[in-house]
Amino acid sequence: MIKTKALLLVNLGTPDTPSYWSVYKFLNQFLMDKRVLDYPFILRFILVNFIICPLRSFSSSKIYKKLWNPNTGSPLLHNTHKLTEKIRDLLPHYDVAYAMRYQKPSIEDNLNKLLESNPDELIILPLFPHYAASTTGSVYAEISRVLDKRWSIPEIKFINQFYDDEYFLEAWIDQANHFDIQNYDKIVFSYHGLPLSHVNKIYSDSLCSDNDCESGITKENKFCYKATTYETTKLLADALNIKSSDYIVSYQSRLTKNWLEPFSDEVLEDLAKNGSKNVLVFSPAFTADCLETIIEIGDEYKELFIDAGGEKLDFVPSLNYSDKWANAIIKIINKEDKNV
Repeated sequence: MIKTKALLLVNLGTPDTPSYWSVYKFLNQFLMDKRVLDYPFILRFILVNFIICPLRSFSSSKIYKKLWNPNTGSPLLHNTHKLTEKIRDLLPHYDVAYAMRYQKPSIEDNLNKLLESNPDELIILPLFPHYAASTTGSVYAEISRVLDKRWSIPEIKFINQFYDDEYFLEAWIDQANHFDIQNYDKIVFSYHGLPLSHVNKIYSDSLCSDNDCESGITKENKFCYKATTYETTKLLADALNIKSSDYIVSYQSRLTKNWLEPFSDEVLEDLAKNGSKNVLVFSPAFTADCLETIIEIGDEYKELFIDAGGEKLDFVPSLNYSDKWANAIIKIINKEDKNV
């Protein structure tokens, strides 16, 4: 008997529209997740509902309006939808769907739709290359919550990270090949930041700073976000013949100073002030272009860099729904399922 299979791709999420209330709903659901804002519930509830969301939704709504495409809406949603269509064509014997951890389409709705066909096997692929409790861990928690309501559960395969997968890296190399890397003064690998408290919780009896995460992957740091981002960087730099002296690893989108450093905006400003005129930015933590790449890097950081004395800041587009990336996902799944 042939096994029936289903695949659920999961991305972070986006407001339904760039309006104040849509952004409010998105931020509220996102920040009330205890794996994102790891404060006690009462404190988290007060901060999110009475301080952060009412105030931040105004400014965030303006940014989302700049991001929004009049024809396709949210770039993150559009890119994930197109990627899913391409993978569905490549895997006609799979039932393929996508969901967003926050807002629509929800994990609960689309996971239940997949399970209606009673598959023998369900593969969950969060589209985050590097494990973090606030992304991949949160997806796992939500998947578990939904499955806990069901009487019958198929075989589950959950892919928790793929930061060093050769096909994932090849997809990024293909994107990089559209740029003449040797003509840039500096290459910046900018990853989404995390609070230090999140990274430190990976370790049972030490801190991230005690584990030399810049040097390589060990038994202790294999789920440390910082360690895996440095490893991705080294693998990409080696493949692209970028010398260690020519690139910098940094972290963007911070909320406080107690996040992973160095901060991308400060790095770019310092580079411009110290004579680097042309800089190329990679963001390998993002597999689909979104607010953090299109606006934060392509608009805000570019303006900051030029104001500080730089001349040109380019960023390498995310993998989105490129053929290389779609095929890389097939290969990643193939490592888990030899019958693809």
